[in-house]
Amino acid sequence: MYPTISFFLNDLFGINIPLPIQTFGFFVALAFIISSWTVSLELKRKEKEGILKAFDVDVIIGKPASNLQLLIALIIGFIFGSKFLEAFLFYSEFTNDPQTFILSTRGNLFGGILGGALNAFLKYKEHQKNVLEKPKKIKVKKHPYELVGNIVMIAAISGIIGAKVFHNLENLDEFIADPINQLLSFSGLTFYGGLILGAFSVIWYVQKFGINYKVMSDAASPGLMLAYGIGRMGCHFSGDGDWGINNLNPKPEWLNFLPDWCWAYTYPNNVLNAGTPIKDCVGKYCHELAIPVYPTAVYEIVASLLLFGLLWSIRKKITVPGMLFGIYLVLNGIERFFIEKIRVNTNYQIFGYEITQAEIISLALIIAGSIIVWRLSKKTRA
Repeated sequence: MYPTISFFLNDLFGINIPLPIQTFGFFVALAFIISSWTVSLELKRKEKEGILKAFDVDVIIGKPASNLQLLIALIIGFIFGSKFLEAFLFYSEFTNDPQTFILSTRGNLFGGILGGALNAFLKYKEHQKNVLEKPKKIKVKKHPYELVGNIVMIAAISGIIGAKVFHNLENLDEFIADPINQLLSFSGLTFYGGLILGAFSVIWYVQKFGINYKVMSDAASPGLMLAYGIGRMGCHFSGDGDWGINNLNPKPEWLNFLPDWCWAYTYPNNVLNAGTPIKDCVGKYCHELAIPVYPTAVYEIVASLLLFGLLWSIRKKITVPGMLFGIYLVLNGIERFFIEKIRVNTNYQIFGYEITQAEIISLALIIAGSIIVWRLSKKTRA
C-alpha cells in the first residue's frame, strides 16, 4: 500500500522524497480534475448542438478594489503565508501529518504578515490598472462550460461536507469516541453523502444562470461515474479501510488469470495501521490485516470504468433531458448495492433485516432513477 505519494515513488523508483501528499487525497483531487474535464466537454457539445446557449452577465468595470476585497485578500494571504513559511521551517513535521498541520492554528506570524500584505497589494494593483473615472456596467457573454471551475469548487466543498456528515452518521460510535479527529481527518468520506449535497448545491448554482438542471445532470453523469472509480483507486492504494469482509475461500479456477491479491488481500502498510504489526517493518505504517479480505475497491474500480464507458457511449443517443442521469442513478445504485454484500460496513436492523446505510441509499437511487426513466419515456411516447 501507499499511504502517501512518497511511498509510491520509493517503491517505483527507489527514491525517498518526503512529500506532504496523501494518496487518497491525490486521487480525490484527480477525480475532480478529470470529471470536470468530461463535464466541460459535454457542455461544449450541448452548446454546439443548440441544447444550451450562452448568456449575458452584468459586470461592473473600472471600480477600484473595495475595502472588503482588500480585507479578504489580506486574510487569505495571511493564512497561506503563515502556513507556508511554518511548513517550510518544520517540513518533517508537516510531511508527517499534513492534515493536522494544515487544520491547526499553527503558523508563522512573519510569513502571515508578508503573505497578507503581498496578496492585498496584488489585489489592489489588479483593480487599479483598470480603474475608470466613472465605473460602468457592461454585459459580458459567458458560455456554460466557463462555469465548470465554479461548479467543481462548489461540488468539492459541499461534497466533502456531505461525505463527512454521512460518514459520521454511519459510524456514530467512532465519532462520539473522537469527534475532533473524525471531523478534521481527511479520511472517512461517504460517497453518497457527497453526491447528494454536491448535487443540490450545483443545481442551485446553475439555475441562477438559466441552465436546465436536467441538462446539467446529464452532462455530469458520465463524469460522476468516472470520478467514483478514480476515488476508489485512492481507497485501494492507500488502504483506507474501504475493503470487504474476511475472505479465506480458495480463488476460483476461472479467476486464475488474475493475481491473488485481486481475490484476497491483507493490505500491508495501510494508512489506518489496521491489523497486526509487520515483522522487520520500519516507519509509520507497519501493519497489515491478520486475515485477508475481499479488495472491494478493486471491483468497484473495474465496474465504474466499465459503466463510465457505457454512459459515455450512449450519451449522444439519448436526447431526452434527464434520461441519462436517471440511467446513471440506476447503474450506480445497482453496483453499490451488490458490492455491499461483501463489504465491511455498519449494519442497521430494519423490520428484522440487516441493511447498511449505503444499501438503503442505493435502493433509493435505483427507485428514483427508474421513476425518472419511466416518466421521461412515458412523456416521450405521448
